[in-house]
Amino acid sequence: MRASFLAVAFFAVVLLSIGFGRSMWGGVPYAGPAGTEPERAADPGAHPVIVELFTSEGCSDCPPADRLLAHLQRTQPVPGADVIALEEHVDYWNSQAWIDPFSSAQFTSRQSDYVHAFRLSSGPYTPQMVVDGSAQFVGSNERAAMEAIAKAAENPEIPVTIEQGGDSDPGAGNVRLHVQVGPAGGAHTGGRADVVLAITEDGLSSNVAGGENAGAHLEHAGTVRELRSIGRLDASGSFSTDQKVNLGHHWKRDNLRIVVFVQDHSSLAVLGASTIHLSLPAKQS
Repeated sequence: MRASFLAVAFFAVVLLSIGFGRSMWGGVPYAGPAGTEPERAADPGAHPVIVELFTSEGCSDCPPADRLLAHLQRTQPVPGADVIALEEHVDYWNSQAWIDPFSSAQFTSRQSDYVHAFRLSSGPYTPQMVVDGSAQFVGSNERAAMEAIAKAAENPEIPVTIEQGGDSDPGAGNVRLHVQVGPAGGAHTGGRADVVLAITEDGLSSNVAGGENAGAHLEHAGTVRELRSIGRLDASGSFSTDQKVNLGHHWKRDNLRIVVFVQDHSSLAVLGASTIHLSLPAKQS
């Protein structure tokens, strides 16, 4: 009898903890569709906002967050904001049951940097959404996302421009880019700020055969294919570079975007950003 009582008490505590956690962290997970809403461009002159989602195909709580990120990018629902989606698949959910094909230890490391910056005693978790490096919350919380994006759109920004040149070798998938950043003006008060380049791909999906999402068909938007630092701001808050990016042979060029953003090295706040759709190479005559 005592054992039964203790078991009931234990599960009651667990249920209360789950309920408290949802009210504290995530609220009601996003239940909307992904990819079926009419696509809407951001308002002209809208403030670019970087929205990162740390996710995994091995996490059963992540699909609603994946759909929310796709919804934010596709419908641009926050007036004055241009949502730039970066879906980063961590690798700590990988197991013999299922290995996320888009996962990377690099994204796990990047999430760890945010855990440190936000002083999260609980450590990393999925799904986690980070808006402009300045706000974090459970990635399926639509209300928190909308509020954080609207707030980020009010901040000063460093101008960032990306220009695509011709393919250096059309057959090899090498693309030339020119990136111009700054001057920073009042958007940066000094200290190191890194310039980061990302390549994202829309339209990726998996038929998950094992793990917590076994049997599910998962669709993704803004999946990060490459992420690397390309320099840092100079003393005047400016930066300029020519870059060559190599596209993976299995990447679908029609679905690729180039993203460049400036990030404070200490606080990890995003100070400015821009994105372009990667255009197809010119036909050779």
